[in-house]
Amino acid sequence: MHKPGIQVLARATVVVSVMIAAAACGDHQDPATTAPSRVASPDSSVYSAELEKSDLEWSGSPSPYNAQVKLADGRRVALHYLSGKGLVEQHYSPRAKAWTEPKVIYRTKTDACQGIELRAKNGTVAAIADFGTYCYDGEPPTESIAAIGTSSLTEWNVNVTKNFDGWERASVSDDGQQVVFTADSTLRWSRAGGFERK
Repeated sequence: MHKPGIQVLARATVVVSVMIAAAACGDHQDPATTAPSRVASPDSSVYSAELEKSDLEWSGSPSPYNAQVKLADGRRVALHYLSGKGLVEQHYSPRAKAWTEPKVIYRTKTDACQGIELRAKNGTVAAIADFGTYCYDGEPPTESIAAIGTSSLTEWNVNVTKNFDGWERASVSDDGQQVVFTADSTLRWSRAGGFERK
């Protein structure tokens, strides 16, 4: 006599339990789906290309118009000159076993001068490169580049000094927080403040 009432009560209990469980799951889905947008990936680069080289002629080997450096985590950074475009960067992932697409980090149509120098420590890459209007005719650089790439290497901080013979050396601190470019003058870079000439 009480069985139909018990069955209705049992069904109601099951329905309520399912609704509570669904509501509870719903409460947890929103934070889970929004979490990835709040926490950015440390490396957003797309690795799908092969390493490219400079198109500038050079009789010897290796060409000073191509430079490459290896980071402590196994990644590699390569820079090269490209005629009519400027200074081009790619970086390599040992996990993906591929390079990023070439990206111009300093655009100019003037001639490439001298070679490219790279130094890296603790995730900071420092580059020296030079361009000049009549460099092929033996004239000194008119655009001297000091460039810094950090972390995911997707953005480069570039400093241009006009009508200058070029930076001779880049020294990266052991912690990767500072870089000093030296020649007749000094150019300093820090992660906290960027470039600052002294």
